[in-house]
Amino acid sequence: MLMHQTSASLPRPHSLEEFGMVAASNPMISLSEFTYRRGSEIYGEKEPVEYVYQVKSGTVRSYKLLSDGRRQIGAFHVPGDIFGLENGSLHRFTTEAVVDTTVRLIRRETLDTAAEADGTLIRSLLCMATTNLRHAEDHMLLLGRKTSMERVAAFLIEMDKRLTATSILALPMTRRDIADYLGLTIETVSRSLSSLRELGILRFIDNNQRHIVITDRQQLAAFDRQN
Repeated sequence: MLMHQTSASLPRPHSLEEFGMVAASNPMISLSEFTYRRGSEIYGEKEPVEYVYQVKSGTVRSYKLLSDGRRQIGAFHVPGDIFGLENGSLHRFTTEAVVDTTVRLIRRETLDTAAEADGTLIRSLLCMATTNLRHAEDHMLLLGRKTSMERVAAFLIEMDKRLTATSILALPMTRRDIADYLGLTIETVSRSLSSLRELGILRFIDNNQRHIVITDRQQLAAFDRQN
């Protein structure tokens, strides 16, 4: 539901390729852009699936609140990522902007109509669903790892692949976000990062420790491979 946007642009014709989807006919569609302030909800759990989203800038977190009030983050969506694809008619997670974030969106019914007569688009959607399933499986295995260091190492490796455009890994998420993604406490995340720094595997280049240089990827990967 589009109740939380702070600014918007009027829909205008775009191709599905601009949305990051492959289609044989590449039909023209209407895409809108919305900007959400840091911490703003994009859609809530159990809200109707009306749109499919792509991150243009910023970062989005998807999460569930557990019965005891704890938050479990299931995924972070970074520029280029498509999210909001669901098998059913209701969203299973709540999504929020981690920082000020701009998203593109297309109506779900528009995408469904385009896919009805386009086998290439169907395969593209299936590939996205498979990728999302693989991420969910990897995340489940990550939460079952024996040590906090393994989880933090796996997280840094994931973000290094997805976010690093230069030699600096700029993390948009807070320590609390990382902790809720890894199933750890904030203190444990901080201790693990400090230990990796003491081992010479990474270094921080600012006071808030959001900008990281990974100096030994091989040793970091060795932590991730431990069982």
